[in-house]
Amino acid sequence: MGKGGEQGGESGEPEGQSRFYTWEEIQKHNLRTDKWLVIERKVYNVTQWANRHPGGHRVISHCAGEDATDAFQAFHINPTLVQKFLKPLLIGELSPGEPSQDRDKNSQLVEDFRTLRKTAEDMNLFRANPLFFSLYLGHIIGMEVLAWLMVSYFGTGWITTLILACILTTSQAQAGWLQHDFGHLSVFKKSSWNHIVHKFVIGHLKGASANWWNHRHFQHHAKPNIFKKDPDVNMLHIFVLGDTQPVEYGKKKLKYLPYNHQHEYFFLIFPPLLIPVYFQIQIISTMIRRRFWADLAWAISYYMRYFITYIPFYGLLGSLSLLTFVRFLESHWFVWVTQMNHIPMEIDCEKHRDWLSSQVAATCNIEQSFFNDWFTGHLNFQIEHHLFPTMPRHNFWKVKPLVKSLCAKYGVQYEEKPLGKAFVDIVGSLKKSGDLWLDAYLHK
Repeated sequence: MGKGGEQGGESGEPEGQSRFYTWEEIQKHNLRTDKWLVIERKVYNVTQWANRHPGGHRVISHCAGEDATDAFQAFHINPTLVQKFLKPLLIGELSPGEPSQDRDKNSQLVEDFRTLRKTAEDMNLFRANPLFFSLYLGHIIGMEVLAWLMVSYFGTGWITTLILACILTTSQAQAGWLQHDFGHLSVFKKSSWNHIVHKFVIGHLKGASANWWNHRHFQHHAKPNIFKKDPDVNMLHIFVLGDTQPVEYGKKKLKYLPYNHQHEYFFLIFPPLLIPVYFQIQIISTMIRRRFWADLAWAISYYMRYFITYIPFYGLLGSLSLLTFVRFLESHWFVWVTQMNHIPMEIDCEKHRDWLSSQVAATCNIEQSFFNDWFTGHLNFQIEHHLFPTMPRHNFWKVKPLVKSLCAKYGVQYEEKPLGKAFVDIVGSLKKSGDLWLDAYLHK
């Protein structure tokens, strides 16, 4: 072992000669109060920096004790600029005899993936098309205007109101996909511009919080389908997921709900309640508790605009009922699209895989078509999106053949299915997990 027990000053910067560390030493520093990580063989102590990390302290903590090179490249559109924040945290580097990857990862696969990323950069696949995103924003605003014109000219009858709700639902769903683009810094070259427009889209067009979304969603991307790290698989004991969690619950005789029926009560709980109940409570409480005052101001601007627009037609109670119904419809759209790529895939505890293998194991694609691209916000290219989260979505189809070829070379399963089958697989996966729970509950 090198001089692993020694550390520099309070800044974390090494004093004098560079220190060398082994993976054995680095992997010990993955605690809540002690976090090291490796980027391009350089060792950084991020213990104090984690709480100031713009993407949230949890996402950087999930990489503690590991090689975070690919995650670092994936999340930052200008890694060179970010290096200035890393420099004071540098405490040394990997010992010369140590491999660049931890835990016996396939070094050739890792290098080939990084070569693929460099190829994508050379093909300008990380460059956004301004016209695409301008038209996308335009069609969202157009639907908002159309909804107002409808109620202005045709009144507030039941048929008009139902059509109006469908238009507003579509606008909200599409705004959700658009904020996702800006949140991932995939539109502008400068992070600051992405952040500003992200706050406008998610705040003023949807009434939600950019910081809440960032801190939650980046964890999902860093460790997809990993229990205790991906908040999207924290089901609050309402569902059991994957193959291992149901058995664990069954053996411990945990029965918060009859999980063998979860594929049935899924329709009553998950799609109708996620956005109008759970997300709304979580967003508002997070903005107040974490003092995200700018996000709160943007969200208030959304509600002010909405009620000023519709109270003259429906009154306060009617406008509130319309908004709740729109959230109810949007929640169905959101749940089916976002869960079809993940719930049927592997969901388990941390296995410390390389970036390519971990992302592909947790995601699947949906067959491409114009409708599927629009309906899912290009999340039908979930594999490519998870591998390259800052890549503009209109370029996913271009990098897809390269990803499939690399997966085939190393025997990594690349799964793609029709949209309808993807929806059915959500229910089938929940049923399978529920059956595993029941068997373990009764017989183990």
